[in-house]
Amino acid sequence: MSEELTKQTEDLTLDKQETVLSSKEEFTAKHPLNSKWTLWYTKPQTNSREQWHDLLKPVITFSSVEEFWGIYNSIPAANQLPLKSDYHLFKEGIKPEWEDEQNSKGGRWQYAFSNKREIYSTINDLWLRGLLSVIGETIEDDEDEVNGIVLNIRKSAIRIGVWTRDCDESKLKTVGERLKKVLKLADEQKVDFMSHDESNKKGSEPQILI
Repeated sequence: MSEELTKQTEDLTLDKQETVLSSKEEFTAKHPLNSKWTLWYTKPQTNSREQWHDLLKPVITFSSVEEFWGIYNSIPAANQLPLKSDYHLFKEGIKPEWEDEQNSKGGRWQYAFSNKREIYSTINDLWLRGLLSVIGETIEDDEDEVNGIVLNIRKSAIRIGVWTRDCDESKLKTVGERLKKVLKLADEQKVDFMSHDESNKKGSEPQILI
């Protein structure tokens, strides 16, 4: 990872207000989304004094298709992120933390791509498919379960996860089945669901596998 790219990802912030989205003359939104979404970024820890809240920062909030593409094309791609960094895309007003009131009773569907050398050539496409399925609300029907989607870059694996607001299996199956299709997984490749409460317990097993 080059110093330039590391600096670019560390500097992702809401404080920089001058973007293509700031000029009505250059960029006019025409296709509003049903919800507003906030992109968050977790930078890698650089010293032991940094806590989670020091690493997690909101980048920008958007509410239209055109704004989404403007942002997506302006930030580092998934396969360019440094280790121990994350992208989080959540509905406005929901923080990408288990403790958030709208996440606390839910959990997450996820899949871990362990062969990083192989997945690096396709992770950008898969992450984009995930983003579009969430903001376009095609990853579910009328369940209103999905709060956001997360990309984790780790040494052992690259993970994509979809966070839900509760753990009602009857509402969750559609999300899991569609996430599997979005990620282009084979039948034998399973996405798993685990509640945030269970994730805190050592040795916990997934509650649902699809």
